[in-house]
Amino acid sequence: MKTKILVTGASRGIGAAIVDAFDPDLFDVVGLSSRDGDLSDPLVPSRVWGDALERLDGHIDVLINNAGIFDANPLDSAEADWLESWNRTLQINLTASAALCRLAVLHWKETQRPGRIVNVASRAAYRGDSPAHWHYAASKAGMVAMTKTIARGYASEGILAFAICPGFTMTGMAEDYLASRGGDKLLADIPLGKVADPEEVAAIAKFCATDAPASMTGAVVDVNGASYVR
Repeated sequence: MKTKILVTGASRGIGAAIVDAFDPDLFDVVGLSSRDGDLSDPLVPSRVWGDALERLDGHIDVLINNAGIFDANPLDSAEADWLESWNRTLQINLTASAALCRLAVLHWKETQRPGRIVNVASRAAYRGDSPAHWHYAASKAGMVAMTKTIARGYASEGILAFAICPGFTMTGMAEDYLASRGGDKLLADIPLGKVADPEEVAAIAKFCATDAPASMTGAVVDVNGASYVR
């Protein structure tokens, strides 16, 4: 029987690489993008979960939360604009992921089957980010804390949770940011001398989703070229 996997943020970058990492002969993967639903709408997570369940014949074994945004939110923006940007980022990056995690845990508890959650967070959860990205760092720190809480709360029921914290990864989002901030200068802060490729993060996501031993639940895996070592 194929393992059934739901991946959010799957249209490009890390998410697309994650979908491609799974052999279709062994895994049934549903990859969601913004075309399937705008996660800034609080009602969308439950709808896309239900749609994915239907497409996967009523069961999901693994949830991989990768959807996220990285919009700048300058401190000197008008207060209403700043709050709107803060709330939108928290909704998409954290609250929608939390809603999907909740539905996944309830699904596995109701069916009395094990399951795995892999949350793609960020180095920013620990190191912080630029002055225009308070909201992004806060959302990713929340994702890490949520992952650890799920791991502690449901391990006895076979429900495992892992977080991945990439640094810069060569996606369109990171390329734009590197260009705006001076790519060579930022690369000098990475001892490895390069940003990660999406396929590197995808390989770790696949490992956590399928092969990571149960005793690893709650682990946070860094992928940042030693630019931040905890």
